[in-house]
Amino acid sequence: MASLLSIHVVTWNVASAAPPPDLSDLLQLNNLNLNLDVYVIGLQEMNGGIMSLLSDTAFEDPWSSFFMDVLSPLSFVKVSSVRMQGLLLLIFAKYQHLPFIQILSTKSTPTGLFGYWGNKGGVNIFLKFYGYYVSIINCHLPPHMANNDQRLEHFDRILEMQNFEAQDIPNILDHDLILWFGDMNFRIEDFGLHFVRESIKNQCYSDLWEKDQDCWEMGLCLSLQLSIAKRHDPLLREFQEGPLLFPPTYKFDKNSNNYDTSEKKRKPAWTDRILWRLKRQPQAAVHTPTLSAPHFTLFPRSYVSHMLYSISDHKPVTSTFDLELKPLVSAPLITLLPESLCTEESDLLISYSLTADFLSSPWDWIGLYKVGLRHINDYVSYVWVRDNQVSFSDGLNQVYIDISDIPETEDQFLLFYYSNNLHSVVGISKPFKIQPRSFLAEGPLDEAQPQI
Repeated sequence: MASLLSIHVVTWNVASAAPPPDLSDLLQLNNLNLNLDVYVIGLQEMNGGIMSLLSDTAFEDPWSSFFMDVLSPLSFVKVSSVRMQGLLLLIFAKYQHLPFIQILSTKSTPTGLFGYWGNKGGVNIFLKFYGYYVSIINCHLPPHMANNDQRLEHFDRILEMQNFEAQDIPNILDHDLILWFGDMNFRIEDFGLHFVRESIKNQCYSDLWEKDQDCWEMGLCLSLQLSIAKRHDPLLREFQEGPLLFPPTYKFDKNSNNYDTSEKKRKPAWTDRILWRLKRQPQAAVHTPTLSAPHFTLFPRSYVSHMLYSISDHKPVTSTFDLELKPLVSAPLITLLPESLCTEESDLLISYSLTADFLSSPWDWIGLYKVGLRHINDYVSYVWVRDNQVSFSDGLNQVYIDISDIPETEDQFLLFYYSNNLHSVVGISKPFKIQPRSFLAEGPLDEAQPQI
């Protein structure tokens, strides 16, 4: 049976600014017609100063903290992130999806200063999502009208660096889905500043888009065809993009919706883009029956800019997708169950069962979390699966968390099983409550009795 999941993708060059007070519009928090499952957020030009980078290394950067604070009450957990100087890529998912998300790799590809400096380049997260391979790339390509060839070269270099010969990960061209977005810095050629601004004023975007699209489809594909000819795949022609039915997103005067009024008066451009590519299915021979491929289809629901935000000279761009798939993995590797009615008068007993093909490790652990956790390190207590072991058999294992490690609260809790081998959560319990001590008292027969 096919499942329908919603993914919201954000790209924004924030020009070193701090998060604004409210990002509800950007994250579509007030859209009652959306039931999102995953957020993919890519930022460019975060504050990359030395002191800022040192602070962000020791602590969570302000943007990540802001997104976690906003999304965690809505049951979203930060699944993975990767940072390279001003580039940041974040993935959030509702916690019930975590057992079906396996992070395979994160990677940074600097292309600035001949490939040695990360002010330009791409950051990538590779994962398996319900058994399908997904690549997510956030990039920042070179600026300026005259640097189109350099942009294409950087695009090509980022792509070529996404292969992992030493790991059991397919070539990126064999991934089921590639989401590629960021500040790509492509400009509108041929048209003059006055014509471009008048077209924007009159909302005649199609004329500008056609010219921009000619540059995308012809210039970019021809430039990259030599480097991908070995694969016999006109790759860039296979990337898709929604129609540009919103104003160009660059360059604005900060704290306004006015295009550049400085002496340079830069021509507006759609620099901020969201692209996607689905894996090509092999062509069957004439007399060979066509094999039914796994069901995996992406439908764009929206592709918009958000003029509300003016902290940067770029406007953010978002796209919401419906992902229809037939899960290749439909059951978690671990089933977790907190035993009976958990109380703080005794240790928390945890039962869990493993699938036959799951390879456990002594370094696997089970974490106790409050509902509303921000990320995997947000546990309130944990136990190594080989420690505090009560019993084990072929089908069932039991461990306990010590009473002294259990917080006294009426909050709801979750149990996560983290696999060291897979570097991912592979099992989650249903929410449950731990009865506070204040509601319990020992009766004459040492039975827990309500406190009066």
